[in-house]
Amino acid sequence: MTTYEPPRPWIASYAEGVPADLEPVGGNLLDIVAASARDYPEAPALQVFGRETTYRALTDAVEHAAAGLRALGVGKGDTVAIVLPNCPQHIIAFYAILRLGAIAVEHNPLYTPRELRKQFEDHGAKTAIVWSKVVATVQEFPADLAVTNLIAVDVTKAMPATLRFALRLPIAKARASREALTERTRGAIAWEKLLQAPALPASFPGPATDDVAIIQYTSGTTGTPKGAVLTHRNLLSNARQAQAWVPQIQRGKGCVVYAVLPMFHAYGLTLCLTFAMSMGARLVLFPRFEPAMVLEVTKKHPATFLPLVPPIADRLLKAARAEGVSLAGTEVAISGAMTLPHDLVVPFEEASGGYLVEGYGLSECSPVLMANPVAENRKPGTVGLPLPGTECRVVDPDDPTVDVPAGERGELVVRGPQVFQGYYGKPEATEEVFADGWFRTGDIVQIDEDGFVRIVDRIKELIITGGFNVAPTEVENALRQHPDVIDAAVVGLPSDHSGEEVVAAVVLDPEAKDADVEGIREFARSILTPYKVPRRIFVVDELPTSLIGKVLRRQVRESLLQLTQPSE
Repeated sequence: MTTYEPPRPWIASYAEGVPADLEPVGGNLLDIVAASARDYPEAPALQVFGRETTYRALTDAVEHAAAGLRALGVGKGDTVAIVLPNCPQHIIAFYAILRLGAIAVEHNPLYTPRELRKQFEDHGAKTAIVWSKVVATVQEFPADLAVTNLIAVDVTKAMPATLRFALRLPIAKARASREALTERTRGAIAWEKLLQAPALPASFPGPATDDVAIIQYTSGTTGTPKGAVLTHRNLLSNARQAQAWVPQIQRGKGCVVYAVLPMFHAYGLTLCLTFAMSMGARLVLFPRFEPAMVLEVTKKHPATFLPLVPPIADRLLKAARAEGVSLAGTEVAISGAMTLPHDLVVPFEEASGGYLVEGYGLSECSPVLMANPVAENRKPGTVGLPLPGTECRVVDPDDPTVDVPAGERGELVVRGPQVFQGYYGKPEATEEVFADGWFRTGDIVQIDEDGFVRIVDRIKELIITGGFNVAPTEVENALRQHPDVIDAAVVGLPSDHSGEEVVAAVVLDPEAKDADVEGIREFARSILTPYKVPRRIFVVDELPTSLIGKVLRRQVRESLLQLTQPSE
């Protein structure tokens, strides 16, 4: 029986030097750090507020931290939680866990206690490496979730001595900064104690290629967190695919990557924690995105590779103009998570002299599936082309075994070395998202004759009104064209007459003197088929967004439901 291999029209559109396929990977994620330490031992691997850590020092710290974890009883296959912002300790912890063949579980350190507890209930980790400001939250977990080994990280200890001194000054501003960064802890193991353990023996076996490396949580469209199980093969493959996509960026050779995205997120994890390390790059860590901090680094070490989202690109460009700082030398910026406006691309590329291209991925796919070519033939409004070795089909959402005719809309299904193994402890949920070995992304797309992919909408966010499907993105794009509308989110609310009705929440320009909601509806009616025009429009001060700036339609819907329900 032969495996079905669909056509791959996108290969003809690849930039020069990008291969159609890649050799299967071997080894494990530790190998990429070891290779960079071998080739560039004294080169800076990490930089935070100007303080540098060389590749030699990084690998040494990983070996000591791994030995410290081993002394606490961590072994192969154990889950170990990481609850940290972007800091050097985060990278060391990540690779130390993997060194033992254990499984790293990333968490957002700004989660509420309830959100954090829900994930711990799922993975059951008994060892956690936690930001000092989150230690008390973990200590308050109920007895059945109690963490046996709680390791507290003071992120200020990785900062330069001068900055640490400034944070200790008895002035209000220093005190406020110190309180935002660190907190005294009790009953936890200090991170530094792990590093005091003798290094692991060189003969200590590392993980196998198909061992599980991480559990990456994703809420998908259901709102219920599910842990995507990713192996060393998955993550190594995605790092290799990213390398192949930018052949003009040479390994070593002064490569600089900015970690402005959180590394607990799949996007930041792969492009900063694994891709950057595989490139022998200088990874510049930013605990949070502040344009002034980024521009200060840009003056001396402009980014060779800058993963970001459109709001970050926009704020960085505006700050650079306001401060008179040049973005020149920023070679490749890749944007994901939301639509990249063309009217942002043009001025950003003029300012940087490099490229700003859009890509696409999901946590279940390590996460990058496709990107626009880093070349002149990229197509605005698309998420680009599938990466080398990635297969894609467009299928009937109601029967994913049936392909739709070329160029028509359908659900994107994918297959490739970066596609995950399933959801942790959820075989039924795993089964639901695979069809004959193809992963169902849940995204409605069109692929044009050149192989470029355009995202139309999410299946589970489609609004069905009077039997017609309405894509929220299409309606939002129409509303944003109104001169008074800054942003919009469109959702479906229950209707006795049509099943669901199209409803919008809009943010207006502060300069707009009067909110003419009916005028906005009339404007939308000039662009959209009548059944797509919002029946009701609500003006709001702001829209809820994720940490990387993506509008959370589910929260918008919940808020509007509460607003529209009759009071008892």
